[in-house]
Amino acid sequence: MTIELGTFGIWSFAFDQQPASAAQDLAAQIEALGYGSIWIPEAVGRDPLVSASMLLSGTSTITVATGIASIYARDPMSMSQGHKTVSEWFPGRFLLGLGVSHAPMVEGMRGHVYGPPLAAMRSYLDTMDGALFMAAQPTTPPQRVLAALGPKMLALAAERAAGAHPYNVTPVHTEMARKVLGDGPFLVPDQKVVLCSDASVARAVGRASIKIYLGLPNYVNNFFRQGFTEDDLRDGGSDRFVDALFAWGTADQIAARLREHVDAGADHVAINVQTTGPEQTHLSVWQELAPALGLG
Repeated sequence: MTIELGTFGIWSFAFDQQPASAAQDLAAQIEALGYGSIWIPEAVGRDPLVSASMLLSGTSTITVATGIASIYARDPMSMSQGHKTVSEWFPGRFLLGLGVSHAPMVEGMRGHVYGPPLAAMRSYLDTMDGALFMAAQPTTPPQRVLAALGPKMLALAAERAAGAHPYNVTPVHTEMARKVLGDGPFLVPDQKVVLCSDASVARAVGRASIKIYLGLPNYVNNFFRQGFTEDDLRDGGSDRFVDALFAWGTADQIAARLREHVDAGADHVAINVQTTGPEQTHLSVWQELAPALGLG
């Protein structure tokens, strides 16, 4: 992995929710706080490669990554072209995260056919790597990671990418993922956090955030893989389930939970803040977490 990310970064939908100039200002503030990366998703908002270029142009050192860009949103040649274009504009600062998304998004919203995830990703990478690109080449090798949860996709990430970006995982999964990946590939799990010491409030926020994922087989299967049961997933999730998926409490308590991923084998942790209401902004949480994480 040739891109330097440090130990902690930010994963957020927040940049999509404001005008481009304000998003750039927010990215610059994150950079000034000492975070090493910004991870932006692809769902029904901005195009993530275009958005990454916008955020990179408003900052000077921080890395911007897609978490993730769907392989069903662009054909492999288009993805390769976009990857190389952004990488050439911003050497060593763009990381392409690729994922297979989910059947409801792919078939219900995009109108495509959702294929077997592992075979679809392998075929996509084959075509992407063989695509023509008759333009100025990046001066540093373009880097990519795969959204990987199960052992087979993790193994593919080790074989065909710089590493893996698991989502909705605990340190238990991070330890398993490191064993599958081996020592070399990069591992950057996403960790959801709620800066709140009131258990009832923090868990309510967690249940609201995780609700959509409880209907997606890829995540449900991975929850079972992490040791949760069907009972844990009923009625919005048991306390055990929510407490494991969400790091909540004081800034120091959250920082300790984030470091559990590092101790389990993560190279970098993408912090996914869930706010408790309009009175708590994403920026205010990032600001409070930074000194607890030793940033700045």
